[in-house]
Amino acid sequence: MIYLLIFLIGFGLAVSGGVSIILYLNFIPAGLNWHDYLTFIQGRIECYFLPIGLIIMIATINKLPVK
Repeated sequence: MIYLLIFLIGFGLAVSGGVSIILYLNFIPAGLNWHDYLTFIQGRIECYFLPIGLIIMIATINKLPVK
């Protein structure tokens, strides 16, 4: 049961980070190029939630109970 909770925490972090990255794509029509965009999201802590959440999910997926 604890692995399910950890998996859901990882899922929530991945969704939060993914949504943040998608929302920051709105800066590209405002005049930023891809290099500036990647440099910008590199400095935002909420964009790191996507890889952290994916790592947590991958680490716990094999430990989830199968029914």
